[in-house]
Amino acid sequence: MTSTDWNFVADTPDLRFDGRVAVVTGGGRGLGRAYALMFAARGAKVVVNDSGGALDGLESGDGGDTGPAHDVVRDIVDAGGEAVASTDSVATPEGGQAIIGTALERFGGVDILVHNAGIVRRASLKDMSYDDFEAVLDVHLRGAFHVVRPSFPVMCAAGYGRIVLTSSIGGLYGNHDVANYAVAKAGVIGLSNVAAMEGAAHNVTSNVIVPAAVTRMAAGIDTSAYPPMGPELVAPVVGYLGHESCTATGEMFVALAGRVATAVVTESPGVYRPEWAIEDVAEHLTAIRDRSEPVTFPVVPDGHNDHIRYSFAMAGRQQGAVHA
Repeated sequence: MTSTDWNFVADTPDLRFDGRVAVVTGGGRGLGRAYALMFAARGAKVVVNDSGGALDGLESGDGGDTGPAHDVVRDIVDAGGEAVASTDSVATPEGGQAIIGTALERFGGVDILVHNAGIVRRASLKDMSYDDFEAVLDVHLRGAFHVVRPSFPVMCAAGYGRIVLTSSIGGLYGNHDVANYAVAKAGVIGLSNVAAMEGAAHNVTSNVIVPAAVTRMAAGIDTSAYPPMGPELVAPVVGYLGHESCTATGEMFVALAGRVATAVVTESPGVYRPEWAIEDVAEHLTAIRDRSEPVTFPVVPDGHNDHIRYSFAMAGRQQGAVHA
């Protein structure tokens, strides 16, 4: 264990996870490893999932009993914690079921789910293969569903759960040569929002972490001029989102180089007209795009319908003014 690893100490911190079961996908390296060690250091029983694959998902990694997941479990157990390794892949429904099944069979439940597993296959949009597109979605986006789907009903039935799904700056804003990654990370936001809405009545929260850290996912990028960007600057945010005291749900939290922030979808107030022509859109474009007074609709309790009601109300006001 390195100097940045989480310490298992006698002086217990205030926010602990005693009695909780945490599942961390991609938990053998980088950010996932930091999450697993953090949860364990604060009392959680941890399922460390990592298939041991290479960064592109094509080659087998260390794998076997000496693979990354087993290494992290050994560190946790040697320090006095409780953990079990899972080397199943999130890329298939069967793998997702097996990962959550490990938590249920070994520890009797699942309270915290962090989907962190990921691969990268870079190519320009004009050159990206269908295989590379699908493979990245299989791990990041479908992989999220593969572990959320079996854990979500368990959490709802228990009346408690904390879900943290991983998006990316690329999912929010896009980036060159990663259309597959950007699509997958944007899709994760929608999945988390639905889990937040449907879980609200059952004390199940779901949030998105938008992390950035210098790990093997940064391979090929010149990071020499970057400020400190270790996983230890991201893990506490994930820890808070996984804690019982967290009331946030349906939100996106950014953690990058020591900066913690939230990201939201905003809209301009917009322009109402009873009829539109192409020329009308062009004429009113400045007002349509004016976000000097932005409008936001929190996902929970009812962001979807709040959006619709806002538009309907604008139409009603304008029509009422015409008839007055």
